[in-house]
Amino acid sequence: MADGDNKSTNLLAQEISQLEEQLQGWGEVILAADHVLRWQKSWFPGALIGVTTVLFTLIYYLDPSVLTGVSCSVMLLCLADYLVPTLAPKIFGSSKWTTEQQQRFHEICGNLVKLQRRLLGWWRRIFALKEEKPKMYFLSVISCLVVMAWIGQQVHNLFLTYLIVTVLLLLPGLNQHGILAKYTGMAKREINKLLKHKEKKNE
Repeated sequence: MADGDNKSTNLLAQEISQLEEQLQGWGEVILAADHVLRWQKSWFPGALIGVTTVLFTLIYYLDPSVLTGVSCSVMLLCLADYLVPTLAPKIFGSSKWTTEQQQRFHEICGNLVKLQRRLLGWWRRIFALKEEKPKMYFLSVISCLVVMAWIGQQVHNLFLTYLIVTVLLLLPGLNQHGILAKYTGMAKREINKLLKHKEKKNE
């Protein structure tokens, strides 16, 4: 059992190390983004919402076709991939890279690897459910897709994308400041109260 744990730990460390090497040129940018996403300053949430709103308003105003939108997005990613590793050290000054920054960069890479593993785990569970309980799998997938289709029909696709992107960008800060835990805890308590109330009625 201990050997298995050691192998898993070594594999995790190896994956984190590989990701650090791949993202080394983006280190300064990742740390700057980390500061913003975790709301190191009180005005960062407003800035995130403002930038997202401006971007989606611009997309709404220009109304590009799907092909144009995809082409522009890929073009921006290619430019960033080429320019960021070259310009970031000049802008941020990589000579000022401290032990604390390196430690935080290591933590971020570790979190990204763990998130990737978690997503793969969920994906495997879905396929395991398909093999073990095909009826439950079928009903769950169809139900989720029907709900998503209904939501997509009720809400404009660009506005829905804007809401999803905004929530995803605010999640790290909400988690960091305990807001997410507070409201999920409240929701759990209310659900438990409702369940207990129903149990008492049934008795």
